[in-house]
Amino acid sequence: MPTDIQNQQQLVRETAPVRLAPPPMYQVVLLNDDYTPMDFVVHVLQRVFHKGGEEAERIMLQVHHEGRGICGIYTRDVAATRVDAVLRLAHADQHPLQCLMEPVPFF
Repeated sequence: MPTDIQNQQQLVRETAPVRLAPPPMYQVVLLNDDYTPMDFVVHVLQRVFHKGGEEAERIMLQVHHEGRGICGIYTRDVAATRVDAVLRLAHADQHPLQCLMEPVPFF
C-alpha cells in the first residue's frame, strides 16, 4: 500500500502548473437605422448599460453619425445577455434597433 500513496504523491508533484488566462472579451455594438428614435436609444443605453445621461447621448450620437457605437466591453455571457435585453426592449416598443457583440480586437 505505501507504494500506491507514494506514486499518487509523485504524480501530483509532476503535473505542470495550471496557467489561467483572462476570459475573452466582447464589445456590444448598437447599429444605426433610420427609424428608431434617438430618445429610445438613450433610454436603452441608460437602462441596459447603466450609462449616465451625457455618456448615453454621446454614444447615441456616435451611432447616428458613424453608423455604430460601442456600448461596453464584457465577457461573452454578459455581452450576450445585454444584446438580448436590447433586442427585447426594441421588439417590445416595435423599433428595428439592432445590437450585436464582437470579439474585442487585439492591437
